[in-house]
Amino acid sequence: MSDGPREDLDQAVEVVNAQGQGGVLILCEHASNAMPERYEGLGLSEEVRVSHAAWDPGARDLAVVLSAALDSPLVAGRVSRLVYDCNRPPESETAMPARSEVFDIPGNAGLDAAERAERTEAVYVPFCAAVDAQVAQARALVTVHSFTPLWHGTPRETEIGILHDTDSRLADAMLTRAPQGRAVHRNRPYGPEDGVTHSLKLHALSRGLPNVMIEVRNDLLTTPEDIQTVAAELLAMLSPALEAMDA
Repeated sequence: MSDGPREDLDQAVEVVNAQGQGGVLILCEHASNAMPERYEGLGLSEEVRVSHAAWDPGARDLAVVLSAALDSPLVAGRVSRLVYDCNRPPESETAMPARSEVFDIPGNAGLDAAERAERTEAVYVPFCAAVDAQVAQARALVTVHSFTPLWHGTPRETEIGILHDTDSRLADAMLTRAPQGRAVHRNRPYGPEDGVTHSLKLHALSRGLPNVMIEVRNDLLTTPEDIQTVAAELLAMLSPALEAMDA
């Protein structure tokens, strides 16, 4: 699986299908596990750098398929969320976490204000600017994520999570079309109380745009065929839900 472009790690964001006319803006904040050299790998082992702690495996590949199917722009992060998590505001400790699930992140321990500001300017600000450049043409915003099948050793039943904050219009319309035989749940495995709806609030709720956060268990995204299957299921929920928003 690809972890996103690596040719220039100083570019924190990529825009795929920038001229798409589908009217949906897709975000993938945790698309890559890449770390610019100046951060010296945050002192992490290779095991941690390729793990779900560093990115959302399969999420970018899924988002690219959705972008093509909907003919809509995709804004994707090109830097590991352990350097800066673009789904968190700068003031949040989890924007540059010192610990992620079972992993300590040495390079994030004891960051001072200047170090935090540098990462914010290098990663978060360009990501938000790319979103701002695209969102004026959008009639809805969709963020795409993946999650690990085990959390602190506990299996997760949810296969697809449909998440929302205070605006549930798009999520409601999608959930009425959930596929049979698939464990599709509202606000699981995370919800607004976990701080995961920052992008929805900042980029969509502030503009009155219908919005939804899609979470897919990453063991369902291990091959191109898997990704196509999940994308088809999501589109069967999302496309008519978007039409309902326009009605």
